[in-house]
Amino acid sequence: MTIVQALPGNWLDTGDNAWQLTAATLVGIMSIPGLAVLYGGAVKKKWAVNSAFMVFYAFSAVLIAWVLWAYNMSFGKPMFNVPGFFGFIGQGAWIGHPCPTTSAYNMEKEAIIPSAAAGMPALGYGQATMVYFQFVFAAITPIILLGAILGRVSFKAWVIFVPLWTTFVYSIGAYSLWGGGWLGSAGVVDYSGGYVIHLASAFSGFTAAAIIGPRLTRDRENFQPNNLLMTLVGAGLLWLGWSGFNGGDPFTANADAGVGVLNTHTATAAALLTWTALDVLAYGKPSILGAVNGMITGLVAITPAAGYVNGVGAIILGVVAAALPWMTWNWLGKTWLFRKVDDVFGVIHTHGVAALVGGIGTGILADPKMVEWYGTKGDQVSVTGAIYGNWHQVVLQLYGAAFIIVVNVVGTFILLKLIGLFVPLRMDEETLLIGDDAVHGEEAYAIYADGQRVPVLGD
Repeated sequence: MTIVQALPGNWLDTGDNAWQLTAATLVGIMSIPGLAVLYGGAVKKKWAVNSAFMVFYAFSAVLIAWVLWAYNMSFGKPMFNVPGFFGFIGQGAWIGHPCPTTSAYNMEKEAIIPSAAAGMPALGYGQATMVYFQFVFAAITPIILLGAILGRVSFKAWVIFVPLWTTFVYSIGAYSLWGGGWLGSAGVVDYSGGYVIHLASAFSGFTAAAIIGPRLTRDRENFQPNNLLMTLVGAGLLWLGWSGFNGGDPFTANADAGVGVLNTHTATAAALLTWTALDVLAYGKPSILGAVNGMITGLVAITPAAGYVNGVGAIILGVVAAALPWMTWNWLGKTWLFRKVDDVFGVIHTHGVAALVGGIGTGILADPKMVEWYGTKGDQVSVTGAIYGNWHQVVLQLYGAAFIIVVNVVGTFILLKLIGLFVPLRMDEETLLIGDDAVHGEEAYAIYADGQRVPVLGD
C-alpha cells in the first residue's frame, strides 16, 4: 500500500521528481497520440476518426475517475481491514478524504513510499506525482482493450464502459498486485504491468469482442489499413514511450531505471526481428503490420520483468514472446473459437500470450543480482527466479495470472451485460456500413478543394 510519510525540511528530490513526471508523460504519449495514431492508421478509412477519438475519450474519462476515486481504490487503505487478510481492493474516496493517502494534492509536506518497497526510505516527491504516474498506466489499459472491439462498438456504450471498467475491474488488479493487496503480499511480482495492464486488457478485450459480436462480414474480410505510415508513427511513439513505462517503475532515477529501459529496447528489438523472420519463412515477405505486432509482443513481455532479468534474459523473453504469439495468431487463430470471436488487432495474442510469457518468464529468469532498489542501509529488493533455484516464484506467477484472467473475464462480462440493458453495445447496421460520417459527422481525409467533400455518384 502506498504510505504517506511527513518529512521535515527540504525533502523534495528534484531529480527523482523530474524523472517520474517525465516517465509518466512518456507513458501518456503512448496513448495520445501513440495508440490513437496507430489505431487510426491501421483501420479502414471509414473508422479512422472513430478509432482515434475513442482513445482520446478514454484517456480523459480515466483521468477524472482516477483523481476522484479510482486511485484510492487502487492504492489507498484496504477496503477490508481484517488481520491476516490483505484484500484485493482499496477504499474509494473523493479527493480531500481525511486519510492522507487519498489526497492527490497533499504534497507540500509529505512524501510517499511505494508498497513494493517495504523498509525503503520515503521517496523524494509528493502524492500528486505518484497519482499522475499511476494514472497513465490506468488510462492505457482500456485503450489497449479497445483494439479488440474497434469497428462495431457503440460510442455510447464505450462512454459508459470506460469509467466503470476502471473502477470495478482495473482497480482490483492494481490493488492486488501493487497497492498492498494479496497477490503482491504473497510474492507475485509484476515490475510494470504485464499482468495489471496487458493480461487484463487482453482478456477483457477478448471477452468484450465475444459479447459485442463481430464486425460486418465485408469489413472483417477486407480491413486494409488506410495509412500504414501513420501506423508506423504510432508504433514508434509506443516503442520509445515505453522507456517511461519500464524506466519509471523503480520510482527513482536509480541504476535500475537504466536497466529497465535498456532491457525494454533489447527485448523489443529481438521480438520484432523474430516475428519478421517467421513471416518471411512462412509467407516469403516481411510484413509491416507483422513487424509492429512483433514489436508489441516484445514490449509486453519485458514489462513484468524489465528490472528483474539481465540482458540475456531480456533477449530470451523477446524471442519467445514473438514466437509463441506468432504461432497462436497464425495457427490457433484459424480455429473455431478465434474465428468466432472478432479480436480486431489480435490483442489476445500480442498482449495476452506475450504477457503470460513475460510474467511466467520472470518467475524463471529473474536474476537476484538485478537489484531494483538500494535502501539507505544497504537494503535491497530483488527477485530470484527458477534458474537460480527458486521454482516457487513460477508457481506464484501462475497464481497471479489466473487471478487477473478470472477477474477480467468475469468483471467485463458482468459490466457489458448491465450496460447492454440501457444502451446498445454495438452500432446499428446502417452506421456500421457508413462509419465515421454516421457516428461523428466527420471523415478522416478531406482531400478536395478547400477541404469540401465533393458529391459522388450514389450520394
